[in-house]
This record gives sequence, structure tokens and C-alpha cells, in this order.
Amino acid sequence: MIKRIVAALLVFCTLPAFAAGLDANEQRMVDWIDAHADDAIALLEETVNISSGTMNPAGVREVGAVMRRELDALGLETEWIELPPEMERGGHLFGRQLAGNGPKFVLIGHLDTVFEADEAFSGFVRDGDVATGPGIDDMKSGNVVIVYALKALQEIGALTDIPVVVAYTGDEEKPGKPLAVTRAPLIEAGMWADIGLGFESAVHYDDMDWGTIARRSSSSWLLEVEGRQAHSSGVFSDDVGAGAIFEAARILNAFYDEIRGDEYLTFNAGTIQGGTDVTFDPEQSRGTTFGKTNIVPRAVVVQGGMRTISQEQTDRTRAAMAEVVADNLPHTSATIEFSEGYPPMFPTDGNRLLLAELSAINEALGRGPMGELDPLRRGAADVSFVAPYTDALAGLGALGRGGHTPNEQLDLTSMPLAIKRAAILIYRLSREYETD
Repeated sequence: MIKRIVAALLVFCTLPAFAAGLDANEQRMVDWIDAHADDAIALLEETVNISSGTMNPAGVREVGAVMRRELDALGLETEWIELPPEMERGGHLFGRQLAGNGPKFVLIGHLDTVFEADEAFSGFVRDGDVATGPGIDDMKSGNVVIVYALKALQEIGALTDIPVVVAYTGDEEKPGKPLAVTRAPLIEAGMWADIGLGFESAVHYDDMDWGTIARRSSSSWLLEVEGRQAHSSGVFSDDVGAGAIFEAARILNAFYDEIRGDEYLTFNAGTIQGGTDVTFDPEQSRGTTFGKTNIVPRAVVVQGGMRTISQEQTDRTRAAMAEVVADNLPHTSATIEFSEGYPPMFPTDGNRLLLAELSAINEALGRGPMGELDPLRRGAADVSFVAPYTDALAGLGALGRGGHTPNEQLDLTSMPLAIKRAAILIYRLSREYETD
């Protein structure tokens, strides 16, 4: 897809009018958002009070029903997308408003959390301007920001002219496999859209707001090593060789010495099992091992993860790892398999121009310019599935902290800010360029 927003925004960025402040419609949205801030927080409370861990399909569907109610009220055509039963996932909620001739948007959230039904951490608790609760930061607040940004656009009569798909996945925290099935509706939306916006939490540090134009991939690898089992008195001999554990150590050390260091590349060895008898379940990341100090070990299994900034970096790193694995010590052999995961969101020129627009809006709202967030500071997310097809921006949610922990909390005063930024961004982009 030709990313038409790039050329259009290059023209737009030469125009000073919006950078200086808000137009009348934008100010109307700001006023409406401030007047309905408590309503947005009430919706957030309603969804946080529903337990919706990824492996709790009923809870995911219940949160989906609440968000579907909101999208229906906006006039979007909603669809609940079921996944194959064997995946044991709740499914996805999509809402669509396809009328209009301007740029097409896909707005991305997720209904699930990392906290399952038996977790002690539960419920929405407010203390002044701070609230805690499972998924309040990641990312039920972002889901609400999407709804209220669209409500603000509806208030000024703009929504019906903006083609938009709202994509709430139900298994972002632990996606069902294969990803080609679970993410097919999102990828289809990305191929349709011109602009992809992800609504996970915003970032603020060093007294500055930051925008996310890049996220690294997340995939896994499995290393299996075999050696010749024998009495340990013969280890390193011509007949016995080094054994599986020394070969695994050689491989991991070579990964560290020869492959580590490429910018934005990280790879982690998360589990290792080695000995005479080894069992390992990659899905559960659990295994058993048995061996003795007087036996040269026969088998090793290592499971690891990898994060990269581009598909080219992924391919290059995998090739280098495979080369290391193939250069075996005597009487050993090894194989490495790579599993597909979340793709990278590469920092394109189009993404940077989206951030420049958001930064101008942030300044117009009195908060100062926004910096380009270091990709090392964020993990993978669903926005990466649309990034190959659209210009994309992430981190459009509210300000929180402690995600994935029992200390997860949200600054409630940041909810109106996030809604304003999103609503004005969509409004401006919908007016400033034409599609083919």
C-alpha cells in the first residue's frame, strides 16, 4: 500500500494554523470531553470490575458486551468474531463505520488482561485522582479512550464522514495459535486502513510526553542439543566427545559473543533442561531433567525469546543463530527452530509525521512537544499487525503504571487528555488529505 499520508502531511506541516491552537470544532470537543470526564471514568470502572483474564473467555465476552453496547450507541456496525473452540479464547469485538471518503482508520484495543479469575487483585478502587484495578492501565482505559474520542467526534457531526474500524481483540496478553488465524481480522483491517492507532498507555517521563512510532517484535526459539551418552571418564575423548551440555554452552556463549550487540536486538534464553533424560513442554515452559555427574549428558533443551525492530533484522539474526548451531563440537548435534510471534512495528517516515501531528496537538493543549520514544522501552502489541500496511502510532491511551502487577494504577486526570489528543488527531487527519 502506498502510504499517502506522508506526502499529505508534508504539505500540512507547512501550515501554521493548527499548531498555534484549536479551531472551533476542536474546542467544542475539548469542552464536551471535559464535561463528560466522569462518564468516561464510570465506563472504565464498569469494565475493570469485570474479571477478563485471557483464559477466562466468559469474562472477555462480558467486557466485550459492554464495549459493544457503546459502539452500537455510536452507530457502528458491530460483530463478535468467534475463534476456534480448541483455542479456548473468548473472541474479538469489531465495530465498523465505513462511510466517508477520507482516510480510513483502524483503532486498536484489547478486552483481556493478564489477571485470571482466581487472582486476589480484583475490582476498581479509587483514591482521589488515582485508581487501581486489574487491566486499568493495560488496557481498559485505552478501550474507553477510543469510545469517548468517537463520541466527541459524533458531538461535532464529524464521525459519520470518517471511515473507521474499532478492533478490540480478546487475547492480546496470550494470543491463541496460530496467529495467522487469531489475527486475521486485524490484519484485514490493517490492509484496508490508511492509519493505524494503538491505544495502550501513554508514556511520560523526564517531564515530557512521548509518542510511540516503533515497537519491537516478539518471537521465540527452541534449541535442542544431542550428545553421546557415556561414562564421564571418557568425556572429551575421540570416542565420546563433549556431551550435550558443553555443546549447548558453546552455542549460547557464541550467541552472546558473536550475535549480541545489533541495535534494538535482544534475545533471551528463558529456560534450560539438560541431562541424561529430558522432557520439556514449550506451551507450558515446564520440563524435567535427570542426570548424574558420572554420565556424559545426552540431551539439552533451551527455550528463548527474541525481539527485533524489523523483519530484516529478524531474518538476519535467525540466519546467524542457525550458523552457530550448525558448527558442532565432536559427537554432538543441534537444531534450532523459530516460532512466529508478534511482528515489529518499524519507525517509518509516515509514523514520524503522525507523531509530529500529535505533538502539535499536545502543544495546543498546553503540554509541550512530544518526543520519539525509544523502542527499547515498549514491548510488542497488536498495532504491529497493521503497521506493515498503514502509517501507525501507538501509546494513545491514558497515563498509568504498574501494568501486569498487583500495583496497576491509572492517573484519572489523564483520561480527558488522552481522549482529547485522540479525537483531535483523528479529526485533523480526516480533513488534511485525500485518499486515492
